Amino acid sequence: MSTERKARFPQSLLLLLGSCLPVLGAVLLAPVLPGMQAHFVDTPGANVLVPIALTLPALMIALLAPVAGIIADRLGRKPLLLGAMLLYSVCGLLPIWLESLTAIVISRAGIGLAEAAIMTCCTALMGDYYSGARRERLFALQMVATSLSATLFITLGGVMGESGWRTPFSLYAIGFMLLPLMALWLWEPQESHATRDGVKPASSPFPWRSLAPAYVLSAMAGVSLYVVPVQSGHLLNLLHIDSPQQIGMTMGANQLGILVGSLSFPLLARWRPQYLLTLAFALTGAGGWLMAVASSHTVLAIAVTINGLGIGLMMPTLLTWIMAQVDFSQRGYAAGGFTAAFFAGEFVSPLVVLAIIGGAKVELPTALLALAAVQLLVAVACFAAGLKPRRVLAT
Repeated sequence: MSTERKARFPQSLLLLLGSCLPVLGAVLLAPVLPGMQAHFVDTPGANVLVPIALTLPALMIALLAPVAGIIADRLGRKPLLLGAMLLYSVCGLLPIWLESLTAIVISRAGIGLAEAAIMTCCTALMGDYYSGARRERLFALQMVATSLSATLFITLGGVMGESGWRTPFSLYAIGFMLLPLMALWLWEPQESHATRDGVKPASSPFPWRSLAPAYVLSAMAGVSLYVVPVQSGHLLNLLHIDSPQQIGMTMGANQLGILVGSLSFPLLARWRPQYLLTLAFALTGAGGWLMAVASSHTVLAIAVTINGLGIGLMMPTLLTWIMAQVDFSQRGYAAGGFTAAFFAGEFVSPLVVLAIIGGAKVELPTALLALAAVQLLVAVACFAAGLKPRRVLAT
């Protein structure tokens, strides 16, 4: 391939669509879990295995994304991506026919393995194909796309679930549709193309010391992202609100905040990452604090919108910061580290809240206040870090 090949709209669209696929694994089963539980009611351990089928892909991503990053750096992004797309579709469709709950759980592990590689490769290719402002815009759009796709997939899962709990699994066929397009329109990047902007030499060691704070913050971002989708329904119940319409409006307000926050990133990208993260965590913490003290649905809607603004700004800032500190030969591993940290945060988010409240839902505001306090402290730490002499980083 020519090293002068330029990525355009088809490549951007395919990478954004690929980034949305791991979201499908996280939200697709949520609306049909009761039906799945009822179907396997006589299966020993079904009370444990059915929820595991929902959460296992996120855990697999958290564990295996760094491995996928190593493979992507050594063997190539495109071959790994195409193989993962095939595995994704096969494992995703299998539960339509599988009669064993254990086999379904194993297929879900396969989904997580594929998603770890897909997310890692798509993120790495964004860093390879683009630089500067174009890269920043694409990372912002990645957050927008994944956020909107979560809403779309959970809605489709609910609608299709009316025909039976197996029906939503047919959505995994989208992998078979994207696979030939990726094979045709994506290419394996060459180092000479990826390094023409003057990044560090390939022989440099992986910058663990400088990336460790970004990975810790990525895990915290994952925890923060899942607070509203998982906890807002319980919070509304504490306010004696159980209307599906109002619950939906609350979720929509949060998604609107994430959308606006993500789209604002290119406008603020000239700021130091530390200052952007200061703003992001301050907004997220302020929104969490307001959620905890909200006494009406209106106040809660405002709170989740503010919370979403911070989360939407947080993700593209972290990705851009991470990618700016590695060279071509390290991008897959760096993207895998981000993916692992982020999905690990998503996986433990409900567990963190549960540990604070001890199973008592009435204590949920206390948990939200504790999380908000941590987020605000992180904002202060990011601001203090921004006051230190600035290191020269690759762009």
